[in-house]
Amino acid sequence: MKSLSDIKQETEVPVVITDRQGFITYVNDRFTSVFGWSMAEINGQMITVVIPEGFHAPHHLGFSRFLSTENSTILNHPLRLVGVTKDGREIEAEHLIMAEKHQGEWVFMATLRPL
Repeated sequence: MKSLSDIKQETEVPVVITDRQGFITYVNDRFTSVFGWSMAEINGQMITVVIPEGFHAPHHLGFSRFLSTENSTILNHPLRLVGVTKDGREIEAEHLIMAEKHQGEWVFMATLRPL
């Protein structure tokens, strides 16, 4: 499994990283070119900004469940999902979502390979 450091080195696919509360803390240049947001624009936004509105409730439920149980059925498995661009377009992409503890706090990272 790739580490946070490995993911930050990724240049071929869009990468997004959030803190344990779901606030975006990092996107790479490829994310910017595909999804349209610069790091300055998206830093500190909730991850739901790139998730279609119809998936917000299931996302919040799964995120909360993981933080309480630290068990997940979706981490580290490719998922075919949709991401939302800055201008509101939806892009189908293969998401690979990972979680890693840093200084006792969960950090979540995902690659979003457009299909």
